[in-house]
Amino acid sequence: MSQTTQHTDATENDAARVRDSKYVWHPWSRNEAERDRLMIVRGKGSRVWDAAGREYIDASSLNSTVGYGNEDVIAAATEQLRTLHGVDMSATNHPVAGRLAEVLAGHLPESLSRTLLLNSGSEGIEAALMIASCYRRITGDPRNRVITFAQGYHGSTVLTRTLSGLVPTGHPFQQPIEVTRVALPLPAAELRTPEAAKVLAAAFAEALADGDAPLAVVIEPFLNVGGGIVLPPGFLTELRALCDDASALLIFDEIFTGYGRTGKMFAFQHEGAAPDILVSSKGLGAGYAPISAVTARQDIYAAFADDEIIGGLRYGHTTAGHATAGAVAIATLGVMEREGLVENAEDRGRELLKLIEPLRTLPGVVDTRGLGLVGVVEMADMATAAALVVSCQEHGLMVRQQAASVLICPPLTLTSAEVEEIAERITTATRALASEQSTEQSI
Repeated sequence: MSQTTQHTDATENDAARVRDSKYVWHPWSRNEAERDRLMIVRGKGSRVWDAAGREYIDASSLNSTVGYGNEDVIAAATEQLRTLHGVDMSATNHPVAGRLAEVLAGHLPESLSRTLLLNSGSEGIEAALMIASCYRRITGDPRNRVITFAQGYHGSTVLTRTLSGLVPTGHPFQQPIEVTRVALPLPAAELRTPEAAKVLAAAFAEALADGDAPLAVVIEPFLNVGGGIVLPPGFLTELRALCDDASALLIFDEIFTGYGRTGKMFAFQHEGAAPDILVSSKGLGAGYAPISAVTARQDIYAAFADDEIIGGLRYGHTTAGHATAGAVAIATLGVMEREGLVENAEDRGRELLKLIEPLRTLPGVVDTRGLGLVGVVEMADMATAAALVVSCQEHGLMVRQQAASVLICPPLTLTSAEVEEIAERITTATRALASEQSTEQSI
């Protein structure tokens, strides 16, 4: 690279940072973080490059199913944009929506066959709660109480924030629904054993029985933002039975876990305990387009014919079911099937979990765990986890902090060689952090 090109790149990078610092408001971020934020300019496969030309393995992207620069997805989006970018689905229709909904139905139990297409996970959970509430009212059994995990996370809108007991999701508005939040009865390191399923199920049984008749239980099959918590095997089956006994609808939030991330197309398929309503999002658009899907039982859909105002669902957005986003989703699912990415996630995840297990012996590390291709390194506290994220970045690895845990979420296209590379980088970063903190303590 010539000195002129280097100077031009540096000038453009400086200008980009000035614009960002002056005009952009970043989500879920400290204002001060803008000064140190990476400026990513290019991506390919599982890697990205910053404005200075430095390469990183991106193990922080929750959306990435088929990696960066996938030509099949890019071609599908381009062709759809040329043909019909999108129309308002409340006023008309387009063929992409039906094709996508049909493909999704093929991956789900026969009972789950009716899909509402939206733009984001938050919208999906809001819609699921609206559907559940209206369904109960239409069928003559109105209810308003929802049961969730206290450490669950379901979105950024007021209704979805109300579900969570996590401090950052708090809001100053009136509580729109009654929520019973179930605290984890055991530490995460003890929770993932089969014996813990009964303990956790008992906590939900108590919540279901304690109060007004429950409308629904809304949970993530893997607690992402709450700290990367693996739930005990058998718990979803127990929960399904509890909901049936209480006549409560079961809503699974698979916004993060859906589309292969856990080594199954959907996390609930590890046990086969199907929900009444399934919400999915991130992996469906693979980061190329915003999209979410709310898939419900056919009888729930059919009940809305008796809605007293319009005889159908009174929910939606003008870009819901966007044709280009749908084309991206269909192409993403096609790549996943052709390349066996669900199976790859399971295999590579098993390798990753084995390679990060020795980190438990290092200072500051409390636990290592994982589910499919999401690895978790739980640290002693949130500050140590934040420091590990920085250390990883210094060693060419982008990871994500959730509470006191660091999550490794690479694209599902990851190779065994890249698994080893990730393990090497996070091990080096963890050791470097431990050494740095030991030096600071001795001064």
